[in-house]
Amino acid sequence: MDHFGEDLVAALREIVKDGNWQCVGKKCDFDSPCTKLYSEDGEHIVLVHTEDDRFWAMDSSCPHEGGPLDLGDIEDLGDGKRVLVCPWHHFDFCLETGASSMGLQNQVYEVRVVQDMIYINTQNELCLSPIPETDTSNGKAIPSPSEDTLCFWATKILCTPDPKEKVAMTLEVQERWNSGEITEVGQATPPVQPSRKENLTVLQPGKIKRGKGGTQASRIALLHSLANIEQWAIDLSWDVIARFSSVRLDTGEPLPRQFFSDFVKVAGDEAKHYHLLETRITELDSFFGALPVHNGLWQSATDTSHDLLARLAIVHMVHEARGLDVHPQTLSRFAAQGDCSSVEVLEVIYRDEITHVAAGLRWFTYICSQEERDCLSTFHDLVKQHFKGYLKPPFNTEGRKTAGMTEEWYVPLVKPPS
Repeated sequence: MDHFGEDLVAALREIVKDGNWQCVGKKCDFDSPCTKLYSEDGEHIVLVHTEDDRFWAMDSSCPHEGGPLDLGDIEDLGDGKRVLVCPWHHFDFCLETGASSMGLQNQVYEVRVVQDMIYINTQNELCLSPIPETDTSNGKAIPSPSEDTLCFWATKILCTPDPKEKVAMTLEVQERWNSGEITEVGQATPPVQPSRKENLTVLQPGKIKRGKGGTQASRIALLHSLANIEQWAIDLSWDVIARFSSVRLDTGEPLPRQFFSDFVKVAGDEAKHYHLLETRITELDSFFGALPVHNGLWQSATDTSHDLLARLAIVHMVHEARGLDVHPQTLSRFAAQGDCSSVEVLEVIYRDEITHVAAGLRWFTYICSQEERDCLSTFHDLVKQHFKGYLKPPFNTEGRKTAGMTEEWYVPLVKPPS
């Protein structure tokens, strides 16, 4: 072994002595700052390559909420100290110790480079690709889903109970999708119902007192009700993405990429709306969750979970259009009390909601056109099937028309005069 340097011989002896060292590949294969290494038992590791050509390793899941540290940023704190920052909630973890300034601790692993090969000291076998899961009932290998697709994140957001975290994740995923960092739509199974914080008091829709805006307490109740609707609207946008990602039209074609881009935008708008409303409620010395809420909107999602056209018709062309209808009266209540800050929030929401109704209408008509269906009769049939009762005036004719929904869409669904 004369051709080996003394340091190399010593390093190799340590590797042989300690059977926990895993060779994960050549140094040249890890040029990226962060590389996720997959483990059979799900304890995945992120290998970090810093600018000074040093390597570090730690668990790839943030110990706070399981955020993907392999998608995080490396920050230099000076004095040679570097941290890996979780992209979800910005918890930082020291590359050397795994300690976070937030008080959390992540597991770190020793890394060595020997003859341009990377070794990590761990008992788990690691590889660069997801390890297939085995279905023991028939012995078939089931591939693990990719963890950086639009549908993966949609489902993750649906399972996030804290509305503030839901908003932050939504805006981050929207940015990553729009920038092209997330490239695949993917597939995932969304939950039956989105997660909610346990401290919320949930009542039947008819038992919620919204008030008429004549007092501050009444205005808070109205804003609280709207914030609850916006939280559900965030989830409805992500659900339509995840639930119908694998839909094929009668022509055999998948949904265009623009369909998903449009509903990512809707989700981002709804997240913005919730943030504006929650901020305004706080300014009025209250907080979201101080009053009871309902989950009536999700019933429509459940009823239309099997049919994309029905979902677009009921959620986006009936319920969201109804939001346009009630806007003038709601706005006037706040304006009458001189609540200019709330009026500004409501105006922002109104302008965005017009585009949401337009998105539902656009994709409803697109699918009908591709499948050679009559748009109006299909819409009327679906509303009669999935919406209880008649549509009730008054209608915001101007707002609906701006969204592209002319009277022929909804007037036939009004109760005829007796």
